[in-house]
Amino acid sequence: MDLPSSARVVIIGGGVVGCSVAYHLAKLGWSDVVLLERKQLTSGTTWHAAGLIGQLRASSNMTKLARYSAELYTGLEAETGVATGFRQVGSISAALTGERLEELHRQAAMARAFGVPVDELSPEDIKTRYPHLNIDGVTGGVWLPTDGQADPANIALALAKGARQHGARIQERVRVSGIARTGRRVTGVDWASDDGTAQGHIKADMIVNCAGMWGHEVGRMAGINVPLHACEHFYIVTEAIKGLTQLPVLRVPDECAYYKEDAGKMLLGAFEPNSKPWGMDGIPETFEFDQLPEDFDHFEPILEAACNRLPMLADAGIHTFFNGPESFTPDDAYHLGLAPEMDNVWVACGFNSIGIQSAGGAGHALSQWMDSGEKPFDLGDVDIARMQPFQGNKTYLFERSKETLGLLYADHYPYRQKATARGIRRTPFHHHLIQHGAVMGEAAGWERANWFANEGQERAYHYSWKRQNWFDNAAAEHRAIRTGVGMYDMSSFGKLRVEGPDAEAFLNHIGGGDFSVPVGRIVYTQFLNSRGGIEADVTVTRLSETAYLVVTPAATRLADQTWLERHKGDFNAIITDVTAGEGVLAVMGPKAREVLQAVSPADFGNEVNPFGTAQEIELGMGLARVHRVSYVGELGWEVYVSADMAGHAFEVLHEAGQAHGMTLCGMHAMDSCRIEKGFRHFGHDITCEDHVLEAGLGFAVKTAKPDFIGRDAVLRKREEGLANRMVQFRLTDPQPLLYHNEPVLRDGEIVGYLSSGSYGHHLGGAMGMGYVPCKGESAEELLASTYEIDVAGTRVQADASLRPMYDPTGARAKA
Repeated sequence: MDLPSSARVVIIGGGVVGCSVAYHLAKLGWSDVVLLERKQLTSGTTWHAAGLIGQLRASSNMTKLARYSAELYTGLEAETGVATGFRQVGSISAALTGERLEELHRQAAMARAFGVPVDELSPEDIKTRYPHLNIDGVTGGVWLPTDGQADPANIALALAKGARQHGARIQERVRVSGIARTGRRVTGVDWASDDGTAQGHIKADMIVNCAGMWGHEVGRMAGINVPLHACEHFYIVTEAIKGLTQLPVLRVPDECAYYKEDAGKMLLGAFEPNSKPWGMDGIPETFEFDQLPEDFDHFEPILEAACNRLPMLADAGIHTFFNGPESFTPDDAYHLGLAPEMDNVWVACGFNSIGIQSAGGAGHALSQWMDSGEKPFDLGDVDIARMQPFQGNKTYLFERSKETLGLLYADHYPYRQKATARGIRRTPFHHHLIQHGAVMGEAAGWERANWFANEGQERAYHYSWKRQNWFDNAAAEHRAIRTGVGMYDMSSFGKLRVEGPDAEAFLNHIGGGDFSVPVGRIVYTQFLNSRGGIEADVTVTRLSETAYLVVTPAATRLADQTWLERHKGDFNAIITDVTAGEGVLAVMGPKAREVLQAVSPADFGNEVNPFGTAQEIELGMGLARVHRVSYVGELGWEVYVSADMAGHAFEVLHEAGQAHGMTLCGMHAMDSCRIEKGFRHFGHDITCEDHVLEAGLGFAVKTAKPDFIGRDAVLRKREEGLANRMVQFRLTDPQPLLYHNEPVLRDGEIVGYLSSGSYGHHLGGAMGMGYVPCKGESAEELLASTYEIDVAGTRVQADASLRPMYDPTGARAKA
């Protein structure tokens, strides 16, 4: 077998995603692209995919990538001569409840903001477009005319042919038997032919793990963590139905079902709430175009509901009962990007049954990232760096995958928490919080108190698009922070210790702020990329001459640590994750100083401990360090205490707080307070594609200091002026609720969408943040317009401001 001895990149896996990556790299002019497929192209999961091509995803960039896929598949046949079978038949989603209809209407509003054609439908409209449907119980729906369907295997084969036409080498029946590594780099792959007659080694500059349901295993070989698990996915195909002609794709998520007409037959597939994980002991070596055993009992409830919904199914014979594996990730988002553990191992796998509609866009985005070394735009939804190390645990993946398949068609309620594989990461205050009525949510595996139930109140979420059962609880917690004192647990936030002789110089290179500050000073700033986009949003406390503490959001700790490691260069500094070493309690509100004075002899006045400084203190009978900063816009301190004394600190603070009316608060109250103050939420309001000046965070960037990453881009933007501005909105009607992605209308025209939303309990209305284009305009001109927010199809008037609507001067935190 004549395989090259070296390659610029080796792609492992020849499903639709691997073929897409090979195609896009080859189109960019990369030579020496080698793709190795263990059996035959598409023989894992691509061949049996349903081939639905939807274009509306949960965020603007994911939608952009899905639209790119559809456009690519439309033109592939002309380019390669391989028919992809792509037909733009449109799609209908039908709701059976009022809640689901609100979800669909909110999605339709989001589609308008993202430029995807959409129409809301009444039950009668649905019947007109889909006459076979029984509309009993249907409350309405939406129509997406540009959605479609295609032949999955042929899309992959067309991409493979296109890749070969541009010089890529695609080799079937060769498996990767080993991956050679030195330090944080892969040096090459060992290969063996399927028939055992040949083997060899390819020296590689980098590899891409496109191994689908083998991705976890291949990841381990490469020294990286790729959390995914295979699940059984069921569908049936009927015998030919007389007179059946082309129909739109139909989804009835309340019955867990999707329907596709194909060549005069109907395909019915399901995403049932309790799915069946598969392949716990590994995937058989011989697996190729394999089916899994039928389980009619498992599928029967879906089929029964479907025969009622589409009566013609009851009379149609079943031609195929199919069960095949698909891979699912812990959060139902696929894995893309540069693996945090290695510096030349890329990942594109775990596509959660949307591999066909995602493959074109994913291959396009990854190839651009690989080519330039920088993300082409924000890919935080799918960036492999969002996964926590523990999430590769096989028992965890087995438990979580029972739920993730079904969540595709479950109601996508705001604040919905995963029900499976919980309780893994707990803060030192966990049992104290539970004891006082905490209702827990989960972020990055951390159990966090999201709200506190009252005596006798059920300690569980009742989900809705309207006010949920905890709305009044969070409002009371919010009021406590604004008018008295509240305490909440911030232990899950990432804590990275940066220390060494060059710690100061290193941080000055990587961060926009000035870190040449006295010991005890706290700096709020961003890590920027070369375009001035925000890679991390952090507070940095100088602990000593040679040590700093970098505090990051819980979900981005690994990504932020990886960014630091990758840019360390020759600086003599060490980065250590110390998140679990300390518990953190935020004591916030006008009475916060009184509470701290009651438990410590330290001086918390402005002379000794002004805003933006930290000090070591005695607390109760133990020790702590207090940081005077606030994410809620009030007087307050974050109390850092080593894990061994955390329980004592909680008890002392909570007891002392009773005399001052202290309320225990959750993450929902923290979020509603921060949005009133206009504080940005990383991952929503600020991402790697949002320029720090347009985000309104220029104050945190000190261009007077020498060169740092992103400095030139900041100076350039100052010269050329802003193209967008981050604006804070408040609905004038106190009833509607905002979450994120609602369209922003300026003088009647859609100009953007909300990046985050919550309820401003103090200001008396739902609040949102969002970017508004403003090229060549002054701030006054921008604010002179009339603004509305589209909430599920209804336009609601909104006040707009560039300064925080709550305490615009920031005086309260400095009291």
